Amino acid sequence: MKIFDLLSTVEYGGCSAKLPAKELSEALANLPKTPHPNLLVDIETHDDAGVYKISDELALIQTTDFFPPVCSNPYEFGQIAASNALSDVFAMGGEVLTALNIVAFPAGVPLDVLREILRGGTDKLIEAGGVVMGGHTIVDEVPKYGLAVTGKVHPKRIITNSAAEPGDVLVLTKPIGAGAIMAGRRIGEVSDSDYQAVLESMKQLNMEGARIMQEYNVKCATDITGFGLLGHALKLALGSNVTVQIDSAKVPLFNGAYGLIDMGCIPGACFRNLDYIDNDSEFSSTLDYNLKMLLLDAQTSGGLLICVKPNLVNQVLNDFQQNGYIHTAVVGNVLMKSNGKVRVV
Repeated sequence: MKIFDLLSTVEYGGCSAKLPAKELSEALANLPKTPHPNLLVDIETHDDAGVYKISDELALIQTTDFFPPVCSNPYEFGQIAASNALSDVFAMGGEVLTALNIVAFPAGVPLDVLREILRGGTDKLIEAGGVVMGGHTIVDEVPKYGLAVTGKVHPKRIITNSAAEPGDVLVLTKPIGAGAIMAGRRIGEVSDSDYQAVLESMKQLNMEGARIMQEYNVKCATDITGFGLLGHALKLALGSNVTVQIDSAKVPLFNGAYGLIDMGCIPGACFRNLDYIDNDSEFSSTLDYNLKMLLLDAQTSGGLLICVKPNLVNQVLNDFQQNGYIHTAVVGNVLMKSNGKVRVV
């Protein structure tokens, strides 16, 4: 079977297809609340998922994520979209239970393509220890795929984006620059090896990351997706009422990403993310412009940004690196709140 090129159907793929964060925040600002004593985490802090308490020993994590194709191969697209959706459960320290497929699919595209997308997603869900319960499919001109996921966590072991404390060290578990690499691939400026490295990273589950965070009693983390490293760092800073400082020189980058930005291959999502964070950020006057754009680059199925206590940093780094997250690095720290909620040096 000849593999159908999914990128022929779409202009923006993966998490770069998200609504701009600034516009989304405005749209959500005045929605009615649905308070309930068992609702432990809701939309208030723009966290990775919602959490609902079932008992003193069990809380459910619920999330959904879907997007247009980020790569050409249907099976790989299914793997990446599923990994991205599952990541919200892992970012909160949870375990995956069940998932429902969410599918939009063009009428004229061979159904073998749909089957491959679903097979890729199912394989990742099985790897995560979850169960596919069904799903919903509609006809659309642009294919889209993702999952509605239910996970579990102990109510006292929830990891949120609103529990950072001054003195915490920021650890990032995957490189950034995926958006730039995918854009560069479209114009023929990315090598096969650099492209494949990004695909493999996007397919890598954050499941072991959840286990490691729970082992070290981490309280605050988020995963890095469409709003870029700085956009998600800002959400963490706002939720925790702190200032997050990012050391741009320490942030791991995908091979080839810097060169693409330097040649002017800058995805539009970078500028949309800058618009979101600009009023709440301070940038060093010596900050490399190319690095600034990469810190704003939309990621798909990106790494975890974790707040770690200083005495545990070396152990946490070693544990992540030994469990397959080989690029894990310290990228900054948490400060008392000041004028800028995100500071980049």
